[in-house]
Amino acid sequence: MSKKIVAFAGSNSSKSINKKLVRFVLEFFKDYEQSLLDLNDYETVLYSEDREKNDGFPEKVYSFRKQFEDADIIICSLAEHNRSYSVAFKNIYDWSSRIDPNVFLNKPMFLMSTSPGPKGGAAVMNTAITYLPQGKANIIETFSLPSFNKNFDEEKGIIDPELLKVLEDKINTFKKKIINL
Repeated sequence: MSKKIVAFAGSNSSKSINKKLVRFVLEFFKDYEQSLLDLNDYETVLYSEDREKNDGFPEKVYSFRKQFEDADIIICSLAEHNRSYSVAFKNIYDWSSRIDPNVFLNKPMFLMSTSPGPKGGAAVMNTAITYLPQGKANIIETFSLPSFNKNFDEEKGIIDPELLKVLEDKINTFKKKIINL
């Protein structure tokens, strides 16, 4: 039985560069069952204690959380907005963590980020490495792609040979670490 991957980009942009990176990375996992989520499918009202108290939890939040129950692996690439998570990701994460802080169920995660700038989403990556484990993200490996528009081609993927080698090495390390999970 093949392992199941749940993948998503922490963005709601229809032109998300993080979603393009996720799609590219999924090519390295062809022998796995894959489910690519779109955060637009889980968009809901902004979290507030008053809404939670008065209206309960939106059904889309339960649906988002459910995706991780059957997953063996999570692949995620976070968009960086003003040095932090995008509102789309932060909102669904906040709602989810109110149901149960164990959002990612301790599943092995390959965490990524990219941005048009030379730091490749370094600020959001640092935030995620610090705080997502509190939501039971078992971050096994990370990868940040700098200068997306310079280093990524729509048809070829990552075109910088050194960056591609770094990614391939990290994917291989990730696969070795999760083989017996």
